[in-house]
Amino acid sequence: MNSRRPSGSVRYENHGRVVIVTGGGSGIGRAICDAFALSGAAVICADVNDASAADLPDGIDFVHCDVSSEADCRSVAAHAVKCHGGIDVLVNNAAIQPKSSYAPIHQLDSDTWREMLAVNLSGYHRMAKHVLPVMLGQASGVIVNLASGQAHRTAREVGAYGPIKSANVMQARQWGVEYAREGIRVVSVSPGAIDTPLVRATLQEQGGAEALANRHPLGRIGQSSEVAAAVLWLSSNDASFVTATDLEVDGGLGSFGAFADPYSQD
Repeated sequence: MNSRRPSGSVRYENHGRVVIVTGGGSGIGRAICDAFALSGAAVICADVNDASAADLPDGIDFVHCDVSSEADCRSVAAHAVKCHGGIDVLVNNAAIQPKSSYAPIHQLDSDTWREMLAVNLSGYHRMAKHVLPVMLGQASGVIVNLASGQAHRTAREVGAYGPIKSANVMQARQWGVEYAREGIRVVSVSPGAIDTPLVRATLQEQGGAEALANRHPLGRIGQSSEVAAAVLWLSSNDASFVTATDLEVDGGLGSFGAFADPYSQD
């Protein structure tokens, strides 16, 4: 671990809070880890990519975790309790969208479908399953599911990703209702187009970001730090009356019109 602090400004104080972020090694997950660490939280970055631990700043503890593994999810929760004394926030962020998933449903490989279910949907369930007993014992906690704008509106050839992300929203709604009287809030966040390495690579293949940026009322795509700021707010006491709902962080794209031109690939 490097002896440095993540860069940025402190929006909320999280000293004494323990936060788990799955898929925290890169992209939006890493921005969320950095934001919580900057605000004083003890952060556990749970990621399958061990190499991502190399440049984590102070305040972020790396634990190997493949969320498709029951044992790994159980281990992360146990580590948080043993090393930090509890779990205040779980951010379910780990997800995959392999190139093989970009296909009409009748051409979607069954192994790809099962793999995406195991990570993007069941992975959220597994982590919540092992974190919730800790939060119930504390009578407090927040779970944030990272969903997607494609949970609400879709495009062609995302017949696996869109429905699964929609299920992440419903997980948050159901869990939020289930545990509201136990002092536990559960919400989801649906990012739109965010400037991450994965999105950059996809846009390069499709001819650049300008056309996508112009579809947004704000005239640009989002930054990972902007999603992280939304997660910090939802996890804070300022959002104490917010549960069992979804927040779209999409630059107004969903309200402006279609998430994507359904025939742009023709």
